[in-house]
Amino acid sequence: MRAGARRSQDLHPASHPTRTEAAQRLAHRGHQQEEPDTVGQEARGDEQRACDEDHRSVRQLVARKATAGERRLHPAKLAASLARHERRSDEGCEQHEHHGRPEAEPVTDDDEQGDLDERDDREQHEERGHGAHQEQDTGTGRLSNVNHRRLPSVDVLARALAARSPGSLLPRPLVVEAARTAISEARSAGNDADPDLIARNLVAALAARRPHRIVNATGVLLHTNLGRAPLHPEAAAAATAIATGYGNVEFDVTTGTRGGRHAYLDELLRALTGAEAGLAVNNNAGALLLSLAALAAPGDAVVSRGELIEIGGSFRLPELMNASGARLVEVGTTNRTRPSDYRGHLAAADVVLKVHPSNYRVEGFAEEVGYRELAALAGEAGIPFIADVGSGLLDARTPWMDGPPPTWLATEPGVRQTLDAGADLVLFSGDKLLGGPQAGLVVGRRDLVGQMSRHPMMRALRLDGPTLAALTVTLELYGAGRAAEIPFWEMAAMDASEITRRVDRLHAAVERGEIVEGTSLPGAGSVPGEVIPTPVLAVAEEPEATWRRLLDGDPPVLARRNEGRLMVDLRSVHPADDDHVARLLRGP
Repeated sequence: MRAGARRSQDLHPASHPTRTEAAQRLAHRGHQQEEPDTVGQEARGDEQRACDEDHRSVRQLVARKATAGERRLHPAKLAASLARHERRSDEGCEQHEHHGRPEAEPVTDDDEQGDLDERDDREQHEERGHGAHQEQDTGTGRLSNVNHRRLPSVDVLARALAARSPGSLLPRPLVVEAARTAISEARSAGNDADPDLIARNLVAALAARRPHRIVNATGVLLHTNLGRAPLHPEAAAAATAIATGYGNVEFDVTTGTRGGRHAYLDELLRALTGAEAGLAVNNNAGALLLSLAALAAPGDAVVSRGELIEIGGSFRLPELMNASGARLVEVGTTNRTRPSDYRGHLAAADVVLKVHPSNYRVEGFAEEVGYRELAALAGEAGIPFIADVGSGLLDARTPWMDGPPPTWLATEPGVRQTLDAGADLVLFSGDKLLGGPQAGLVVGRRDLVGQMSRHPMMRALRLDGPTLAALTVTLELYGAGRAAEIPFWEMAAMDASEITRRVDRLHAAVERGEIVEGTSLPGAGSVPGEVIPTPVLAVAEEPEATWRRLLDGDPPVLARRNEGRLMVDLRSVHPADDDHVARLLRGP
């Protein structure tokens, strides 16, 4: 037995047969075979594998040293140590030709970034020390690999992921965690698992969840899953100016002292709605929560059973009311509530609440009490009447639009009209029909708005500076008579002839599908059941594959699937994105 083989056995006892033993077995079995040349080839192959195993064992020894306490040695010193061991091993293989044998890899520090942890050290030690290439005698003169490949280190895989998109878009801690997870899954799955493929899929999924722009071709103008109302460019610019610098959020530049966060907004809301006062919080659910906590809790809030709504995300009005500390008192039935149902409870109540339907509509054998009549009942009982109109139609007359109000707004209550009907407080959203950022606005009696603004919950619900700036500019557009420029109203009021021209051009460019009469939706629970007639492109060929291809675009395009067809509605698409939609529809 040669020295090289003895050293290999010392490094890895019983990890593989010696070259001499393997050759003897092959020679003995070779006498029983008809093709001695094949036997000789097998013997030479085993000689090659045994020699290669010497080198692998040397590398594993140096790796174990590094793992056991020498990890902080300079990589060059570890590489030199490996080279010395390799030269000694080569003495036993000097008579053998090593065609195609890979050069020894220097042992490098897998944690140059300093963000790997003991899990990675332990797993790499196990990979290196427990035979990534252990071999066993099959009894046929051949040696079989138990594990056919060595898994990469977390650092090496993370670097490879970060070098290409979409991994380059993600911070290193996320990429490292994806690499760690992929290696763990590959180790559990066995030899057929590809850690690089698993990691790339994990990184792609992470990158897809990063906030980014999407082209909305669904025809749902206020798509809750896509962020509802797009901002007017001036509103977005105002938010950016505050977000990237400082602003007078709570500072009065005229006096040089602390100012009120809603000082200007209060003046603006009073001018636009005719209310005595106004304020804003982070969303309309927050406005309702604050109003009940400040004006009703721990007393009773009376509401019609037919208005106890549930909207997206399993949000239920009764649960929010209970969270405010107020006690919910239900009156009437699901489909019919009369004035007499309220009268029996208002004397002991603290507020009466009316909630405009969202995402549903009760038709047929139905009855409700209107705003004006309910305001009179609350006035008789001497309690505040809170009207949650939800959608944020500032004025039902829509003076910013040419001609009369559109028919799809016929049943939608306006904020100004609800105040005129006698509501003490009106609550509404900022990111629905108003066309601004997410916010919950409150207008009405000054004393009630004051109680809400002083409640401790107000601080938890208040708007930040950039959102306040965007909301202010949106409301100023209404005050300047420019509300028609707000993206929601621009899309909703777009002339049918303009959309027809655009969809004709799209159809000619893609040479697929057909143009049909369709409908767009206001969306976000506003004006439930109402639609806006719109010509759309309907694609019947491979609708699922086309839908997926659109979503894989950069930016992604979301279209609507309906009855086995893909519906592309340009009413909700900015004209500048028409060509992008066409390219994705055409395909590769």
